Amino acid sequence: MAAYKPVVVQACPKLGEKITQDTLYWRGYKTPVQIKEFGAVNKIDFSPVPPYNYAVTASSRIHIYGRYSQEPIKTFSRFRDAAYGATYRDDGQLLVAGSEDSSIRLFDVSGRAPLRQFDGHTKPVHLVGFLSDKYRIFSGGDDYSTNLWDIPSATEIVSYSEHTDYVRCGCASKVNADVFITGSYDHTVKLFDARTKSSVMTIEHGHPVESVLLFPSGGLLVSAGGRYVKVWDVLKGGQLLVSLKNHHKTVTCLCLNSSGQRLLSGSLDRHVKIYSTTSYKVVHSFNYATSILSLALSPEDETIVVGMTNGVLNVKHRKPEERNEKSQKKRQPAYRTYVKGRTYMPKQEDFCVSKPVKRVLRKYDKLLKSFESSKALDAVLEPPIMLHTPEVTVAVMQELHRRGTLRSALAGRDEKQVNLLLTFVARRVIEPRFTPVLVTVADMITDIYQPVVGQSAIVDKQFLKLQEAIGKEIDYQEELLEVLGMMDTLFATFTEKRDTYLEGNKSNGLTETIETNRND
Repeated sequence: MAAYKPVVVQACPKLGEKITQDTLYWRGYKTPVQIKEFGAVNKIDFSPVPPYNYAVTASSRIHIYGRYSQEPIKTFSRFRDAAYGATYRDDGQLLVAGSEDSSIRLFDVSGRAPLRQFDGHTKPVHLVGFLSDKYRIFSGGDDYSTNLWDIPSATEIVSYSEHTDYVRCGCASKVNADVFITGSYDHTVKLFDARTKSSVMTIEHGHPVESVLLFPSGGLLVSAGGRYVKVWDVLKGGQLLVSLKNHHKTVTCLCLNSSGQRLLSGSLDRHVKIYSTTSYKVVHSFNYATSILSLALSPEDETIVVGMTNGVLNVKHRKPEERNEKSQKKRQPAYRTYVKGRTYMPKQEDFCVSKPVKRVLRKYDKLLKSFESSKALDAVLEPPIMLHTPEVTVAVMQELHRRGTLRSALAGRDEKQVNLLLTFVARRVIEPRFTPVLVTVADMITDIYQPVVGQSAIVDKQFLKLQEAIGKEIDYQEELLEVLGMMDTLFATFTEKRDTYLEGNKSNGLTETIETNRND
């Protein structure tokens, strides 16, 4: 008796993911560490000086974490209500934060009590930051105002009331110590100069602005609001350079990597997108469990920290690079070790021992081997196989049709099984690689279950879906045939013109030759 031959599953080429340098670079992070905070994380800020600790603002506390610590190394909790936007100064010595009670507090990172308290806003303050001269603070609140404060005297220098809605984000220029930028829910981004009494530039973003970012050079500005990330040229008066719409929900945070060549954006759609700052195309993306509110990248891109709405802090550290010294010390066997004896030809007096190769049959192959057609079809109609490897399901159907047992395997099924069959056929019949087999299956199902049409609303709905799918495919094919006919006509016209042109050239050449000979 001949051995059973397993079902041959047609292999179809798959388009693999394109592996780029960015893919390899951004995949080079360890499994994330999850830290639970007391509330939604509204701001994460890295200290600009070693050891690059980071401040996390959540609920009514500010926690300072070390680079590799999972517990806070310091906590600032002198807030009566929620704290917002804790930000480091450029020297890493001071920390400023806004609050729900409209006051601004300045902390020394080595102490616990506030050094200064600035009162002037009448509503919660979400935006605070240092100007690059290190002696002034700017702030923005829900009272629509933007204020500038002097640190030594703890007094207000100037107040701007140009926004018409909540001021929720901003940043300071690293090039000019008098320039800072604010973004508001009134859809505008305003550029202020501390030497003037009003804003010097207004940019219309078109959506409530959630985050703004200024490139280190000070020439380009990035704003995020709604589903859009927009890049503006400040030196050209706020000209829009590019508008990116790669997120499905509101973009909440922005940051740059250490080299300034990659822009990161976090969104409520649970994704962090990474863009190239030369082409502004997405080069990589990260997926998270819940909506993202804040994002920060450490100097040298060693750590990515993401804060989410459920109060979870997600921390990823870069994998250490493998040293070449160890890899050189570990010596691999020579190639000849693996191929030794493969070319040996047995002699006449040699006794050859062959080891039988045991084949492991899959479940559907075992059932087909024992001629259980209906159970074999049931085995490949399981959801994991139908969804991820539909070619296996179709291959078994084709084998049953070759044996002549497909009709008996399809018959005698209940409502749930018929619904499953029709769902698969309606979804996959339009794929060219499955069409020849599934059209036959659809014909058989229609013939077998035509007498019971109208008895089950679920089955009737699936029959209508199948009819609609086939109808649409026929319409597409007809349109494609029309386009093909048009293209054939055009190609034929081009060919005729070319032939006429060549014949004309030949005849002209012959006439010229005859005339030349006559003149001679």
